[in-house]
Amino acid sequence: MASERRGNRRRVAHSLEAVVDAAVQLLDESGEAALTFRALAARLGGGVGSVYWYVSNKDELLDRATDHVLEGVLTALDGIGADADPIDNIRTMAETLFAAIAERPWLAAYFMRNTTIQSNALLFYERLGQQVMRLDLSPRRCFHAVSAILGYVIGVAADLGQDPPPEVVEGMVAAGDHLRSIADQWRALDPADYPFMHYIVDEFDGHEDIEQFRAGLELLLAGLRLDADSPASDAR
Repeated sequence: MASERRGNRRRVAHSLEAVVDAAVQLLDESGEAALTFRALAARLGGGVGSVYWYVSNKDELLDRATDHVLEGVLTALDGIGADADPIDNIRTMAETLFAAIAERPWLAAYFMRNTTIQSNALLFYERLGQQVMRLDLSPRRCFHAVSAILGYVIGVAADLGQDPPPEVVEGMVAAGDHLRSIADQWRALDPADYPFMHYIVDEFDGHEDIEQFRAGLELLLAGLRLDADSPASDAR
């Protein structure tokens, strides 16, 4: 019966690739809330039924949109050196994925959510794991290392990729001034109750998000290097 209904639908002149491209555009412009089949059909110039010809539901559409973007991430990593230091390669892969998610925060919620559809996400996971394997860690340590790196990259990228406050978006307040206003709030706290905030507030004031990300990544990679160099690493 379902096949009969699908057979009766009028196919318009677009493809699965066109549907996914248009979905990514809507997500980039206005976020997940704007991605409806009605809005997508209007963007494509067809009826809602024509979208259902290519995808079954919104979850599938989001998974395919995510995988489409990750194809570009893999393409950007095509030239990664097979013989280069694995830690350097891991850094490059992490920074490339971070840039993609920071630009498109909606990616964070769907990365590797459905690897049956997301073949590119699975391939990224595999290639990152292959670099970690070159450090001669045990299977458990490899699994934990890859999980820690991906968790850090995705979490920080999603956090830093959030839209700034409306006054910053609308240009009423400069981004630097907004950051400074938060720093000034911290400076007004009682140093006896908030010694750490006072200790780091000058570093926070005017910091660059990408440098903050890279600093945390280097801490992770330094720990991974130590773990790989430890004679007892295979036993853990």
